[in-house]
Amino acid sequence: MSTNCRRRLIRDFKRLSTDPPGGISGSPCPDNIMLWNAVIFGPGKRRMPLHRSYRAPLTMRPSRPRARSADTPFEDGTFKLLLTFDESYPNKPPTVKFLSRMFHPNVYANGELCLDILQNRWSPTYDVAAILTSIQSLLHDPNPNSPANAEAAQLYRENMKEYVRRVRATVEESWLDPDEQEAMRQEDEAAAPSSS
Repeated sequence: MSTNCRRRLIRDFKRLSTDPPGGISGSPCPDNIMLWNAVIFGPGKRRMPLHRSYRAPLTMRPSRPRARSADTPFEDGTFKLLLTFDESYPNKPPTVKFLSRMFHPNVYANGELCLDILQNRWSPTYDVAAILTSIQSLLHDPNPNSPANAEAAQLYRENMKEYVRRVRATVEESWLDPDEQEAMRQEDEAAAPSSS
């Protein structure tokens, strides 16, 4: 591993541990500094211990979430992400993927994000805290004009009540442990009409 990359990831972790932005938490996996688990808490979320199968350490104490509208549909969610870095970080952005199921105009079905700072607007000055803060902001202020999920973008523009209902369902799912989430996904796949 590149010494510059390693030094930078250690610095990012120290900053995130000592001065975490509100409503986010993250840390490298114990055996691989190039893989990070992260959590974005919905506004109003109080610190809760994470399920034992989720490896982010409980010592990460997110500070109080930033004040946001109480009407946000993402309120009280616990959204898990995986950040994957390669040797060229910080010159190249990490790959970021939601592990929690998301219903959002700028999140693909596989959990990947459509976010400019992770693509064409990346700068080596961005650190892990800036990445997670940008994702948190995107949850609350989607860009339906650049959709990764066309259905979510259309509902966001045309039927806010249904959009909020679908987002709230993902918020409720975010509270479940990973085994319960997988069971729900399998039920959804079994109930979905086949495309044959």
